[in-house]
Amino acid sequence: MPLNIAVFFLLIKRFSAFNMLSSMILHQHLIMAGLTLPIFDHVQDLLAGGTDTSASTVEWAMNELLKHPHLIEKATEELDRVIGRDKWVEEADFSKLPFLGAIIKETFRLHPLATLLAPHYALEDCTVAGYHIAKGTTVFINTWSIGRNSKYWDSPEEFIPERFLEKDIDMKGQNFALLPFGSGRRRCPGYNLGIKLVRSTLANLLHGFNWKLPHGMKPEEICTEELYGISTHPRISLAMIPEPRLPVNLY
Repeated sequence: MPLNIAVFFLLIKRFSAFNMLSSMILHQHLIMAGLTLPIFDHVQDLLAGGTDTSASTVEWAMNELLKHPHLIEKATEELDRVIGRDKWVEEADFSKLPFLGAIIKETFRLHPLATLLAPHYALEDCTVAGYHIAKGTTVFINTWSIGRNSKYWDSPEEFIPERFLEKDIDMKGQNFALLPFGSGRRRCPGYNLGIKLVRSTLANLLHGFNWKLPHGMKPEEICTEELYGISTHPRISLAMIPEPRLPVNLY
C-alpha cells in the first residue's frame, strides 16, 4: 500500500520525542553537577534542532528524485557498484559516493530549510555590493534567493545534481553561493550531526528499497511547491510505495 513519506520518517520524528526524555534526564544530571540552565538549553537545542530539519531535507530529496526517475537509477547504480547488495551503507562509504553527495547538495540549494539565515549584526560601518551598511544594522541573508539566482547557477529552477560533480562547492560556508548552514561563527552548530543524518537516511532509503508512485501517478504530477514556516516543507506530502531490493536477511 502507498506509504506517506512523512509517515516513513516517523522514526526520526520519534527520535525528537526521545530527545525530550533524554533532555529531562540530562537536565537532572547537570543540576547535580552544579551546571547552569543555559548549558542545558544549548544541549537540548543541539539534540532537537537537527531531527525535524534532517527529515524534511530527505523528504525534499525523495520528492525530487521521484520527479526525476533517471536520477534514482544513477544513484542506485553508484550504490550497487560501490557498496554491493550484501550490506547497508555506512558512514565510511560516503567519500566513495560522489553522486549521492551531489544529490544532497542540490537538495540544499533548491530547497533550503531556512529561507533566511540566522540574523547577523554589523560590528562596524561597511559597504557590500555598493550598499552602505551602518554599524549596528541587523542583516538577514536570503539563502533561498541565492540558491535560485541565475547569476550563480545555470538553470537555477531545475533539479540538476550533476552540477556539483563539475564544481567542488562545499556546504560549510566557504562558498557564498551555497549557504544551507550559514557561515562563520554563526554557522549552524548542528552541521555535522545534520549532514550525517541526511546522508545515512537518504543513502539507505535508496540502497534498500525500490520506490514507486501509487495509483498510476506520474512523476510530473509530484508537487514541489513549498510551505513556509520556521522551516520549509513540501506543501503536499508525497505518498510512495517501497519495495525491498536487498537480500531478505538484511531487513
